[in-house]
Amino acid sequence: MTPLPPLRIGEYTIPVPILQGGMGVRVSAHRLAAAVANEGGVGIIAAVALSLASRYYEKGRDYYRANVKALIEELETARALSPNGIIGVNCMVAIRDFEAMVRTSVENGAQMIVSGAGLPLRLPEFATSNPRTALVPIISSLRAAKLLAKRWHKLYKRLPDAMVFEDPNRAGGHLGVKTASQLFAKEYDTDTVVPELAEWSRTEYGDEIPIVTAGGVWDRHDIDHALSLGAKGVQMASRFICTFECDAHDRFKQAFIDAKEGDVVIVDSPAGLPGRALKTSFTNTLLRGGEVATNCIATCLEACRCREEKETFCIALALHRAQQGDLENGLVFTGSNATRHTGLVHVRDIFQELLYGIPVRPVPIPG
Repeated sequence: MTPLPPLRIGEYTIPVPILQGGMGVRVSAHRLAAAVANEGGVGIIAAVALSLASRYYEKGRDYYRANVKALIEELETARALSPNGIIGVNCMVAIRDFEAMVRTSVENGAQMIVSGAGLPLRLPEFATSNPRTALVPIISSLRAAKLLAKRWHKLYKRLPDAMVFEDPNRAGGHLGVKTASQLFAKEYDTDTVVPELAEWSRTEYGDEIPIVTAGGVWDRHDIDHALSLGAKGVQMASRFICTFECDAHDRFKQAFIDAKEGDVVIVDSPAGLPGRALKTSFTNTLLRGGEVATNCIATCLEACRCREEKETFCIALALHRAQQGDLENGLVFTGSNATRHTGLVHVRDIFQELLYGIPVRPVPIPG
């Protein structure tokens, strides 16, 4: 099998050109991030609502303070488990404590910030305390890439250290389009946008901004295809869910193993964006127009239909419940490959398959 080329992002050389996608709430925390980093990829902790399953959170008004403490703890624990790996944090623009999460990450050793769910126009301003931290925005089009790079260069004399293109047709969680009707449009497809971005980076910036593609990346064929389009690396998230190291409850992982064709659905998020999710009792109720809990527990989003209009659901609570194993009342975000899991594997097994073609041998979840 042809060796994969290393990926250079900012000051860091990543031996295996794979970024693990940030998955909130707490689906990708210190255990998964450290395991991926130890295999030569970039391990990413999702910063959103970390406090909810932490010892620091007791009630609503503690939420933001507890998020900071929980993030520091996650970074310290991940670093202890992976002293030499590259550890980053996914910070969503759409959350109210975006600035605090970025500043906390940078001040506490995060080597990379990956940021999406909105254009991170002010990200460099919040990351000045450590210029070595690589800044990697998530974008959904060439237009967004141009706008962001131009603004960062004008205001901060800095370019993105890389860009992640997230294909809304295949990615999980909040998708980079405003309406469900825009999903599956060719103009947002990997095969269309990645070559455009690669050509733009090459001609405008001498390849100084490597393009990383995300959404639907599962096996070596997908990686080789992404590289053939001009990407320098890939971001993978759903592939790591059914691993021993994933930070979610075993019931959460079992739901993926049990999933069948047709069990991936699109829901309207309180953030005003479509989201791709696994079919559960919760989504069945939601899609039927039934009642779900609409009490806002954290005021976490800048714009939220649950808080402002008393409609839809509290997304922080729904994602937290799912991560804790409550699938009857929880939301499980996923990419389009959700139904490909057949059992539990180690993160190392996945890397061995991707690098050397050694087949993984999934096992049932113990107990």
